[in-house]
Amino acid sequence: MTINEWTRALRYQSYDSWSIDYLEKLTQSVQQSTWRMAYHIQPKTGLLNDPNGFSFFNGRWHLFYQAYPFGPVHGLKSWYHLSSTNLIDWQDEGYGLLPDHPMDSHGVYSGTAIAVEDQLLLAYTGNVRDENWERLTYQMGAWMDKNNQIQKINQPLIPAPPAGYTTHFRDPQVIRYAERYLLIIGAQTNQEEGRVLVYQSDTLTDWELLGELQFTDQSLGFMVECPTLVFIDEKPVLIFCPQGMDKNDLAYQNIYPNTYIVGESFDLETLTIHNPSPIQNLDEGFDLYATQGFCAPDGRILSVGWAGLPEIEYPTDREGWAHSLSLIRELSLKDNRLYQQPVKEYENLRQNVQSFNGELSDLTCIKGNQKNTYELEIDLPKATTGTLYLFADQTNKHHLALHFDTKHGKMILDRSQTDEPFAQAFGETRSVDFTANQSLQLQIFADQSICEIFVNNGEKVLTSRVFPTENAHHLFLEGQGGHYEGNIWNLRSAL
Repeated sequence: MTINEWTRALRYQSYDSWSIDYLEKLTQSVQQSTWRMAYHIQPKTGLLNDPNGFSFFNGRWHLFYQAYPFGPVHGLKSWYHLSSTNLIDWQDEGYGLLPDHPMDSHGVYSGTAIAVEDQLLLAYTGNVRDENWERLTYQMGAWMDKNNQIQKINQPLIPAPPAGYTTHFRDPQVIRYAERYLLIIGAQTNQEEGRVLVYQSDTLTDWELLGELQFTDQSLGFMVECPTLVFIDEKPVLIFCPQGMDKNDLAYQNIYPNTYIVGESFDLETLTIHNPSPIQNLDEGFDLYATQGFCAPDGRILSVGWAGLPEIEYPTDREGWAHSLSLIRELSLKDNRLYQQPVKEYENLRQNVQSFNGELSDLTCIKGNQKNTYELEIDLPKATTGTLYLFADQTNKHHLALHFDTKHGKMILDRSQTDEPFAQAFGETRSVDFTANQSLQLQIFADQSICEIFVNNGEKVLTSRVFPTENAHHLFLEGQGGHYEGNIWNLRSAL
């Protein structure tokens, strides 16, 4: 069941005004989808977007996501809450934050969480519209106790954007640093330039503006969303989403990129990340945004992103749902570059391993007509060229193609021949470079309508949605130049 015309009044209708009958029919429509995933986090109904509040508290992992449960559109947002003991099986905890406060009446927007003694602080942006539909933004807080009971803080943590900045002021990250708390937040100047601001507090309720974070001389477009500052091997890593960035400054094709920089050190007094790397794409695929990371108690730096993009229509829209979260990744640094690998916990999903090997030659079927819920590891030797066809039908007419050339160190992901093309205005190929004349290691996770490709132990990652027909479950390989080998596992469904 879908709605053809989503008016503003409909999008911002209160949650309790939707009928049980409508929700039941919407749920039935979603459950009939052949594109529902087995081990990725996805909404029961409606839209999922930014991950929020990723944290560890009271012996469990906690993860929230921005949700609009009544349709595949951006409407009156809430936070939906999941928890886990193992990072792969997630327990449904219901709504975490609803838009039920005067200062979040038009949406609970993105933010983070941090454990403070025996409570979890949720920091988020409250979205409000006045009678003229002008935006007001408040940086809000809430406390969650060990029973997952959440109580909002009545007064905002930050009541308004500072002078010189517009109401595009959102997505607070709260971290502990140098014996104080810092709040990192995306902002827009009155000249419509994107910035990242830093606040500090000793109390978590009274926040003082320190100023703008200094980490690049490049223009960041008209807005910066979802800034996340983490420290890996004591080096600052800033992950952020600049909107409207000049493509001469950063090569990207998605409507908005998800990016990062690595610095040598962070100076709190001057708010400077020293010797920053150039701004780089966090993900080279078609569909990743709003990545959020945090330092886990076990010392790992973990991240998760929204496998989707703003302002793009997806094929599942017509079924009443949209988007998922990415796999959870562990971040590390090597030669001042960020590496991302799926957390080892995903190995617990593996079932029924099949090993394979052969000489690159004419088209070979590696996997036949089984569901697209698998993990593939394949090693391709140096001085080879070829194509791996994923989500392919029996005749290989429709597929997601991964072209590789290890001699020149180039790889192209091509979704022009998929069954359900979309977002074509932003291109149908994505390319990555890697070290030439070296072997290529690929770790690929397929899950019905998403594909995450990890290149050379996480040196590059490509996250992409793909929407095959019900019988497009084949995996083919062709090429020339040497011997390949690999393993493929069926992956069980996550709870």
